[in-house]
Amino acid sequence: MEMTKPTPTARFPYLKQDFAASLVVFLVALPLCLGVAVASGVPAELGLVTGIVGGIVTGLMPGSSLQVSGPAAGLTVLVFGAVSQFGLPALGVIVLATGLFQLGMGALGLGRWFRAISISVVEGMLAGIGLVIIAGQLYAALGIEAPESGIGKIVGLPEALVDTLGSATALPSLAIGAGTVAVVVLWKRMPKKVRAVPGALAAVLLATFASIAFSLPVATVEVRGLLGVIQPPGMEAFGGLGDPALIGAIVAFVLIASAESLFSAAAVDRLHDGPRTQYNKELIAQGAGNTVCGVLGALPMTAVIVRSSANVQAGARTKASRVLHGVWLLLFAALLPAALALIPIPALAGILVHAGWKLIPFHQVATLWRGNRGEALILVTTAVSIVAVNMFEGVLIGLALSVAKTAWEASHVRLEIVDDGTGPIQAHLSGNATFLRLPKILDSLEALPQDRPIELDLSGLSHVDHACRTALENWAERHTTAGTDPVRVLVA
Repeated sequence: MEMTKPTPTARFPYLKQDFAASLVVFLVALPLCLGVAVASGVPAELGLVTGIVGGIVTGLMPGSSLQVSGPAAGLTVLVFGAVSQFGLPALGVIVLATGLFQLGMGALGLGRWFRAISISVVEGMLAGIGLVIIAGQLYAALGIEAPESGIGKIVGLPEALVDTLGSATALPSLAIGAGTVAVVVLWKRMPKKVRAVPGALAAVLLATFASIAFSLPVATVEVRGLLGVIQPPGMEAFGGLGDPALIGAIVAFVLIASAESLFSAAAVDRLHDGPRTQYNKELIAQGAGNTVCGVLGALPMTAVIVRSSANVQAGARTKASRVLHGVWLLLFAALLPAALALIPIPALAGILVHAGWKLIPFHQVATLWRGNRGEALILVTTAVSIVAVNMFEGVLIGLALSVAKTAWEASHVRLEIVDDGTGPIQAHLSGNATFLRLPKILDSLEALPQDRPIELDLSGLSHVDHACRTALENWAERHTTAGTDPVRVLVA
C-alpha cells in the first residue's frame, strides 16, 4: 500500500494565519523592545534579546498558546532602579534568580495563587508605573537627564518645561517626542489599509525620517551590535547576592513579573475561544525565558498584553505566530543593526509616554469609586506609594492594605443585648470575633450594669481568635469581682 506524504498544509493547518499574525506582532514589538530598553537605562539591543528569547524560548513552551512575552513597560521603573543601584552586570543575576524562582513556583503549583492578588493592587501598581514612566520619558523627550526619584521626576517637570523654551536643542527633541505621541494616538483614525502598519512603528519611522530630512539636533540610539551587548554575569556579580537590597530587588521582580504575566494571561483568555491558559505551566515558561535572559545579561520578560492582543486580533491560531515573531526580531537584529542608530531617542520616549498613559486605569478607578470605594482607595494608594517611595515598597503597601481590608470585612460580629428587667442580662455574640472588632465588643460589654448577673452566649460565633477570647475571659473576671454573680459563659 502506497503511503502518501502529509502536505505542509495538513501538518500546519493554520500556517497562513500564524505567519501573517507573526509579522504584525513583530512590527508591534520592535519599537516597544527598543523603547523599553532605552527607558530602562540599558543598551537598546538588550530589549531585542529579551524579545527574541520571549518569542523563541517561552513561545515554544506550553502554558498560554496565544500570549506573547518580551520586555515590558511595566518593569522599566524596576529595571532602571536596579541598574542604577547595582550596575548592569547585576541585572543578569537578578533576572536569572527571578527565572529560577518562577520555575520553582510553577513546579510547586503556585502559579494559580497569583490570581488571588487583589486586582486593585495590580491596577494600582500599573498606574504608579505609568505615572513614573510618563514623567521620566518627558525628560528623555526634552533631551535632559531625569531626577532619580519618582516624586522628583514629577515635581521637577514644570521647571524642565520652562527651561525648554529657551533651548535650541530641547525644542526639536520635544517636537519629535510630541509628534510621535500624536501619530500613535491619531493612527487609529487612518484608513484600514494604512492601519496595517502598527501605529507605534509608523510613528518611529516618521520621526526618523523627519529628524534626518531636517537634520534635527536630537539624540539617536547608540548601537553596539547584538553580540556586543550580550554579557553573561561574572562571578563577581553573584557576590552581590549577600546584599539584602539585591535580595529585595529579586523578590520585587518575581512578584511583579509573575503577577503581570498571569493577569495578562487571564485577559488574553477573554479575547479568544482557544485553549485556556495553564497557569503553572505558563509560570514555568516565563521562568525558563527569564533564566535564559539572565544568563545573557538581558532585560527581564513578562507576558505583554499589547503584543498578545495584537496577536489575537491578527488572527493567530497557534503558538507558531509568537515563535515566528521572535525569529523576525532575531533576523532584524542580525541583519539591520545599523538601522537602530537612525532612531531618535525622543521618538522612543514618545512611544513609552503613550504606553505609560495606557497603563493608568482611569475607567476602573471611576467604576470602583462608584461601587467600592475601599478598593478604589487601595488602587490610588498603591499608585501614589510607588511614585512617592519606590516600586517594591509601594506594592507591599498595597498588598498590606488589601489584606487589612479583607480581614476587616471578614471580621463582622454582632452583639445583641437582651434585658427583660428581671433575670440576668443576656449578651449574644455571633459572627467572627477577631481583634479588629475587639474594641467595639469590649466597649459594649463594659457598658453593662455592674450590679446585674450576665450571661455571655458565644454559641453563635463561627470563629474567635486568641486575642478576642483572652479579652472576653479577662472582662468576665473583672465583672465577677464587682460583687455580683459570676458571669456565665455559654459556648457551643
